[in-house]
Amino acid sequence: MPGVRDIKRRIRSVKNTQQITKAMEMVAAAKLRKTQEAAVSARPYAKKLEEVLGRIVASAGETAHNLMTKRPVKSVGIILITADRGLAGGYNANLVRKAMLEAARFKQYEVGFITVGRKGRDFLRRRGKNIQGEFLGIKDTPTFIEAQRIAQMAVNYFLDGIYDEVHVIYQEFISPVQQRPVMKQLLPIPYSGEGKEENTEYLYEPGPEQVLEILLPKYINNVVYQALTEAKASEHGSRMTAMGSATDNAGEMIDKLTLSFNRARQAAITREIAEIVGGANALKAQ
Repeated sequence: MPGVRDIKRRIRSVKNTQQITKAMEMVAAAKLRKTQEAAVSARPYAKKLEEVLGRIVASAGETAHNLMTKRPVKSVGIILITADRGLAGGYNANLVRKAMLEAARFKQYEVGFITVGRKGRDFLRRRGKNIQGEFLGIKDTPTFIEAQRIAQMAVNYFLDGIYDEVHVIYQEFISPVQQRPVMKQLLPIPYSGEGKEENTEYLYEPGPEQVLEILLPKYINNVVYQALTEAKASEHGSRMTAMGSATDNAGEMIDKLTLSFNRARQAAITREIAEIVGGANALKAQ
């Protein structure tokens, strides 16, 4: 059984760890509040942009822009959005597992990756995967400029024929304790056919093709931005939950160690009393 001094040292160590996890939980909660607002507020704009895009494509036609043109698939690009740091529960593990499953589904094609975040990049690099772009140090509240840089690389690879399809994998934010990894097609821009059933006729000036020329890059940038904000909100939520659980577990461990400490101290006191009584009896016997 460990001695009193060893148990006391262990209690001190666990308490220090508990202070760290508690501080990390509070920091993650503060970051989550801000990022969650950005993710939720961006959803209505993204939805309306898709509706407008559907109406314009219904007027201009699906082949009105080269970013929407489908071609025989020989290579697929996957934008994998993970975190730069760990200590976020199963956040990064779920994403890389999703990426590996999707890459296996595309095994008949050549698969390349654009990684956002150090964890995903390191995982793919250790397994010798084809990484053709990487972005590190995304801010806790992503900016539109960061999304533009990622989207522009994907567009360039698509237009140059390096990728025939581009998908983005990220963690969709549902609540601070619930997120799910999803994959969304980025290029060619998927056309759902929305707007074909409408009776209202829209007039575009100078014309649908010219409007698409401006709207489609904005749409791609917005999809990547939405993915970044959802991913960051999910990361902060996962880290907050993980650090909260770690803090609670540390508290339980401290309680058990304190009980063991009290038992060990009581045993030591009892032993000392027994030794004193034994010594006194020995003196009397003399």
